[in-house]
Amino acid sequence: MSKKQTQITDNLEELLSILPVEYEQAIRSANHAHDLIEIVMDLGRMPFARYAQGENQISDQEVTRELIDAVCAKTGEFDDDNRAGIERTLHRISSIRSRRGDIVGLTCRVGRAVYGTLDIIQDLVESGKSVLILGAPGVGKTTLLREAARVLAETKRVVIVDTSNEIGGDGDVPHPAVGRARRMQVAKPILQHEVMIEAVENHNPEVIVIDEIGRELEAAAARTIAERGVQLIGTAHGRTLDNLMLNPTLSDLIGGIESVTLSDEEARRRGTQKTVLERRAPPTFDVVIEIEQRDTFIVHPDVSTAVDELVRGYPLQPELRQRREDGTFSIEKTRIAPSDGNRTQGFSRNGTGRGTRPAAAPAQRSAPVHISDQEAPAGQSAAKKKGGSKSALKPIHIYAYGVARNRLAQAAQQLGVPAVLTRHVEEAEVFITLRSYYRSRQQAVMDAESSGMPIYILRANTIAQMEKALVEMFNLSYVDFSLPNEEDVMQMTENAIKSVLNGESWVDLPPAPANIRRIQHEMARQAELVSHSYGQEPNRRVRIFRN
Repeated sequence: MSKKQTQITDNLEELLSILPVEYEQAIRSANHAHDLIEIVMDLGRMPFARYAQGENQISDQEVTRELIDAVCAKTGEFDDDNRAGIERTLHRISSIRSRRGDIVGLTCRVGRAVYGTLDIIQDLVESGKSVLILGAPGVGKTTLLREAARVLAETKRVVIVDTSNEIGGDGDVPHPAVGRARRMQVAKPILQHEVMIEAVENHNPEVIVIDEIGRELEAAAARTIAERGVQLIGTAHGRTLDNLMLNPTLSDLIGGIESVTLSDEEARRRGTQKTVLERRAPPTFDVVIEIEQRDTFIVHPDVSTAVDELVRGYPLQPELRQRREDGTFSIEKTRIAPSDGNRTQGFSRNGTGRGTRPAAAPAQRSAPVHISDQEAPAGQSAAKKKGGSKSALKPIHIYAYGVARNRLAQAAQQLGVPAVLTRHVEEAEVFITLRSYYRSRQQAVMDAESSGMPIYILRANTIAQMEKALVEMFNLSYVDFSLPNEEDVMQMTENAIKSVLNGESWVDLPPAPANIRRIQHEMARQAELVSHSYGQEPNRRVRIFRN
């Protein structure tokens, strides 16, 4: 690869100017300003400067409360996340507070705009795919994010959702390092997900740049944005792909993981136990980049494939990208075995060499018991029952005990399955109830068990739970997402839009894969209506309603 020159802008003078003169002189005399990471000041302790290769004490005097107050007076206002900055710079001043709310410690972190560092992953960022960057704190994730925003903004409409003003710097005017990208600030960290949605609905971006996705609501907002066809460039808490996969809050970013029960034939074919892990849905991000060191990157160019291989215990085969001392970089395929470090955390291996994580099976009863915690595998496009289609499904008579019949009928209608709800348990082939009724061993449940009738148990009286039970009940390998052509999709969506415009509060469209949902979201936006995606894969659908 050709060599690219980098240019560093750190505005270090502005940061040093808020420190006591003694601290400033000590840092300058150390002659390592280019490696300076942060200055740490804690009440009653000696201050020190931390560098890339160690740390130095910068004064023989303990930090006093007056000194801390003097520094705070020269910075911006501290937000709810206890972070402040210096206007028109990228520096971050973080505070430590006592129980009474007084500031007793400061971490003054140097913010640098490094131009020219994106070259090692620029092809991925400019591909139009959503890219998620992982890595340890201080490894350069935000620097890459800032550079990606600047480069993409030269040709696309880019909006930065800047929660702590780390990407665009402190103050109302963004730092020049983000180029032409627009910046939306977040009043409180807990509102980050709302600002993400607002950015899409109000400002028509082609790319959203977001730092530190760490909450479930933010992960859900990211999925909604991706489904609308907007490219996402973001970072998340975690160092590796498998760390993220085992994080229940953020695993949805890479499709989510769930336990599924295979048929005997499929389990034999795979050489696994009947209960295995599978990816639940298409990933929100198409590409995951792990920053191992500042110049070493592990790239998973196809997240779907990588997650599928990881849960099955196959070796990962990502790209290894490394920058050399002369500024050039190399790209080569590498191989990461499942037994490499913590990459097998939570997994076991069987004799075939394919890994699974066992899940607890329901207790054995005299009647088959099904707990509706599982979904059919996502990412497929045909509904099958032992090779047939939905139109060939045999009706099943269901007796609902403590389950809302109207919701169960709605779930069956949305799935398109011939469920017949009976009034008398003697007419039923299947018994469905709630977990609370099953645990309390009510007489109707005990009678159904003793008769050998299959029992399906729901965790809650929701349509989503009922859909999961019906998918298993009718042995649907996949949900039917097959639509004749794009014209039918548009016609169906246009009818829903007309219904809402004519007075309907909202209209739910049938379950559809992500590419179809993107079309539906775009049509709703053009009609100046609001749309959101609801449900879990593979039964996720779009709802259209008024503002």
